[in-house]
Amino acid sequence: MLISFSIKSLYVLALAEGEGVGTAYEYYAKRLVLGRWLKQIGRPQRMLVAGLPQKYGSSLDFLLLAEELGAEVTVADERPFALDKLQSSLAAARAVGRLTAVFPSTCLVANLAGLSEVDGPFDLCLSAETVQRIPFADRPRYVARLQELATAVALFAPNEDNPAHTHISGLDGLTLAELRSLFSSVPSLLRSGYIDMPPFPPGIIRSEEQRAQASSGRLEAFAMWGLGYYARAEKLLPTAVRRRQSHIVYVLVSG
Repeated sequence: MLISFSIKSLYVLALAEGEGVGTAYEYYAKRLVLGRWLKQIGRPQRMLVAGLPQKYGSSLDFLLLAEELGAEVTVADERPFALDKLQSSLAAARAVGRLTAVFPSTCLVANLAGLSEVDGPFDLCLSAETVQRIPFADRPRYVARLQELATAVALFAPNEDNPAHTHISGLDGLTLAELRSLFSSVPSLLRSGYIDMPPFPPGIIRSEEQRAQASSGRLEAFAMWGLGYYARAEKLLPTAVRRRQSHIVYVLVSG
């Protein structure tokens, strides 16, 4: 159902957001999970992005998903600056010929856990690097609201069992068990796991010259091609290794 974009191709979106190869790798890893899942649940017509990332990027990979599927997409967040950053990132992507056929609606909400300003229904709700910034007591309310709004929900959060990642990134995290517990009412419909184990440490800072080389150089293109195969092999590693090394935990719920 999804086009097989390479990490090099997704790097263009990461650059538009002011991010780097690590973000492109994350987008690739998430697409592997979502692609298999969407084949089973079907093509969504209306999508909701329920909150923008706490710190890194603007979830342009979700807008790419909407564009591929021909779906309407609404982006909700309680922070005006995050919605402004989304528009700036989208404009930067369009300037290089990407995301030219997707036109997201934005919704400024008073409280992300309640999302009371958002009108459903939606076929698919997506959230990345968001749930961990919601106060602990409000997280069940947030998840319950997503399930009211959409028939399928995909949540991605920083992996608290990888303290090196959360410490360097400055993000709070959730364990996979904590994320799963938010969906305790539908365990039979739930898929979950660990993804995003790039073979380089988090927090690498690259100059603008290095970023330009990564987007056009042959050696960098070959390296990103290899990263794509590495990302596909992550699932073959023992669970204990993925629990300690993965950057992201995820839950997929449908039905």
